Formats: sequence, C-alpha cells, structure tokens
Amino acid sequence: MKFWRTIVFSVAAMMTVVPTTRAAPETFPDVNDLPIHKEMPDVLTMNDSTKVTTAGQWRARREEMKAILEHYELGHAPPPPGNVSGQDVKSGILLDGTVKYRLVHLQFGPEENPGFDIAIFTPAKSAGPFPTIINPSFFNTPGIAVTNNPSASAAVTTNSAARLRLNFNAPVTPERAAEGFTNELDRGYAIVTYHYTECGEDNANFRRSSFYPAYPGYDWSVLLGWAWGLSRVVDYLETQPFADKTKIIALGHSRLGKLVMVTTAFDERISLGAPAGSSGAGTGAYRFCGPGRGGKEGIEDMTRKFPYYFVPRLNEFTGQMEKLPFDAHWFAALTAPRPWISVEGTDDQNCVPNAVKQTVLAAKPVYALLGVSTDRAGVNYEPHRHMLTAGDWMAALDFADQQLRGIDHHRHFDRFPPESVPQTPDTAKTNTMVAP
Repeated sequence: MKFWRTIVFSVAAMMTVVPTTRAAPETFPDVNDLPIHKEMPDVLTMNDSTKVTTAGQWRARREEMKAILEHYELGHAPPPPGNVSGQDVKSGILLDGTVKYRLVHLQFGPEENPGFDIAIFTPAKSAGPFPTIINPSFFNTPGIAVTNNPSASAAVTTNSAARLRLNFNAPVTPERAAEGFTNELDRGYAIVTYHYTECGEDNANFRRSSFYPAYPGYDWSVLLGWAWGLSRVVDYLETQPFADKTKIIALGHSRLGKLVMVTTAFDERISLGAPAGSSGAGTGAYRFCGPGRGGKEGIEDMTRKFPYYFVPRLNEFTGQMEKLPFDAHWFAALTAPRPWISVEGTDDQNCVPNAVKQTVLAAKPVYALLGVSTDRAGVNYEPHRHMLTAGDWMAALDFADQQLRGIDHHRHFDRFPPESVPQTPDTAKTNTMVAP
C-alpha cells in the first residue's frame, strides 16, 4: 500500500484543523500505522521512494518534509499577514554616541491589531546596511517599562554566574542592553531583540495571548507560533534601509534555539541560522536522545514537560520512536543551501553531542546536492554547561563572517568533543538528567 494516500479534504475539516491556504493535498498515516525507521529518515528520498538527484526535485522534497513536520510535530500557522508595519515608540543615541537605539511597535494582521515590540541597536558610525542579527531573548524588550531607577533594571550579560542571579522579569534599560551587545555592534552587526513571550506565553494557555486570538482555527503549537513571530520581524526588516537583506541572522539559546531552528528551516529569507544549546527537540536528533538512546532530554521528556510546544500527535511516538518519520536533521537540511550552525557547550546538561553530530552529518548531503560546501552546516563547542557565553557569540559571528561576509577567521566549524563510548539508539547509556 502506498505510504502517503491522496485524499480530498472537506472544507469544514480544513477550517478546523489546518489553514485553508496551506491544506496539504495528502493525508498522513496514524502514528501506530507508520513504518519503522531505525535509521535517520533520508532527506533525499521522496515519499514515493524516488531518490532526489536534482535541485528541482529538492524543491518538491522540501514541501513534503515541511508538511510532515507540520502534521506530526509543529501544527499549521496562518499565512504571512502581508501588512506588517512599525511605529517608533522611542529612540536615542547610547554609549558615548557609538550606538543608535530604537524601540518599535510592530503591527499586523486583522485590523492591524496584533503586534509586539522590538528593540533595534545599530552602529552609529554609518547608516548601513548592516548584517542584522535577530535575537529573541529571555529578557524583557529593552526600553519597555523602564523607570528612572537604574537598580530596577536587569543587566544583560554573557557572564554565566551573573546571569543566573538575574530577574528575567525586570525591565532592561537600552543602555544595559547596548553594553551587552558591544562586541556584536563593534564588529559591524545590527541587533534586533525582543522578549520571546511577546509572541505567545510560555504555557499551555498561549492561544489566549499575543496574536493567537486574531487567528482562530489553526492548530499551531507555541513553538511554531514563536517562529511565525520571528518571521514578522523579518517582514519589518525587509522595509528597513539599515538591514542588509542578504545577511539576516537568527540566533537564540535553549528553547529560543528551537524557535530559531524552526524559523530558519521554514523562512528562506533568513540568511543564516544559529540555534544555540537548543536541547531536547532542538538540533540533537531524537533517535540519539532520551532513555536508552543517549540520555538527557528525549522526546518523552519534552512532550511530558512542554506538551504545548508541539501538537499532541508528537507524544504518540513515546515508546515507538523508530516510527518517527523525521528527525532534527530535517531542519538543518531545509535550511540548505544557506549556512547553519549549532552552537553548543561541551558540558551542557541537556544536550547530547552525538545527537547533534548525527544531525549535522545527516543534513550535509543536501548541501552537496545543491553544489555548495558542506562546511555551510557547522557546529561549535565551547567549554560550559547550559548557557550562552561570549565565546558562543564570537563563534557564531566568526562563522557568519566567513559564510556571509567573506572574512576568513581561519576557524573550522566541524569539531565535536571526543566521546568515550560510541552511542547509538540501541547501545547508548541512559542518563535521565533533564532541566527546563
């Protein structure tokens, strides 16, 4: 029996389950009926078993892969609203005249009602255009609810010990934020940052927040919603002269690394994706994470702790992981031929290095097919636990310089930490340590 069966959806079903503009022309088997894939599902084999050998076939394969990811993991988002605009709320010159700052409220959607705030930092020495980093943040958007009392504002820092003591709910002054981005700005990058929960609360009630009430009838998970929100930032940047549209970079850490991974795969306007420490459901392949498969955060942990990140269907793979028709390497492959780097810590308590390695290696054949260097799919490890450090930022910028700006730092981004015991889904030791 053919694995994927074409059917005609009723209008009512499309309205209640998936957006009518993106309704797939095929349905998908129930999880229990899926075939077993002990190996990583091949990115270069079509659903009908045809091997992908041309760029044209790859475009069709991309659409198949996106539809599978939407059905089994992410859900379906509305189409782009097409009417994103920005209203400047405040602006200023910071750090002795070296940095320009703007707080902008984005508006879009039905009656331009949904929206959220972003903070923009650019080097003041020129008008640009600058390579621009979109950095969703755990901190409040700089400039929101700031008082005249400096002690009331949270510091933005890459120092791990200090970071753990911060109150993420405290206001962030533009000056403190600019200080935290000094290295990036000095290297000629612009920064756009915002509090990620402006694109959906980080809990099971997310559909009552942000822009979700304006788009009823969609089955999107909050992870896909966060990604959809980041794409609205890209919409705005396309209208801005300071941003180099050929050098738009997305970088986020932990759960924000997951959203960067998803957005970069689905939004081809992003020139380079840099998910950092993305943990379970991030860049580490599901088949090499979790109990009996490499330890740390597996699919069982993620769907138990954060079920609203995904559609409920993903939880059905608990206990039958070998039926998963995709894996994390699909997100990296969908990014090709654009550069992509997984930024990791050698001692990250949530991430399995071998799982990340399997993802990177399994995505490289698409880069080769498309005629670009497989070095465009990279990885970097710094000596730390689950955090984002100055070293991580430097690595991501060096990679971006090499891939997008022609600046050679003579660095290699293909080095993995040594493993004492090779890990496979069948032989990996179990380590059940997990963290949010």
